[in-house]
Amino acid sequence: MTMVTWAGMMLDCPHAGELAAFYGELTGWGVGGADPEGAWAFLSPPGTEIMIGFQRVDDYRAPSWPGQDSPQQFHLDFRVADLDEAVGRAERLDAKAADVQPGGDRWRVMLDPAGHPFCLCPPAPDA
Repeated sequence: MTMVTWAGMMLDCPHAGELAAFYGELTGWGVGGADPEGAWAFLSPPGTEIMIGFQRVDDYRAPSWPGQDSPQQFHLDFRVADLDEAVGRAERLDAKAADVQPGGDRWRVMLDPAGHPFCLCPPAPDA
């Protein structure tokens, strides 16, 4: 039987290179590769073969949070040592805090520059 392993995920967006640059800066992973026309781009956590990819979609429509008029379809969670510092960094990179924050002060729902929700989460309890 052929082994199947997870390689990564692709996010739809209006310009792949721009969104990859946002997440590359946010995480410090940098951009691993990108089409100069903005059709695709990717980044990978250091030491892994996993990738987060981005692909341009014509007439892209951003998800709505928390409504489902345009469902979020997925979201990314990132662990951070200092929640307020990470929120500030994300905002300097053009992310916005979502109006609805179901986690209260425990985590923050942010919207990336293309409108995808992602969460900034504190370290794992046993970390």
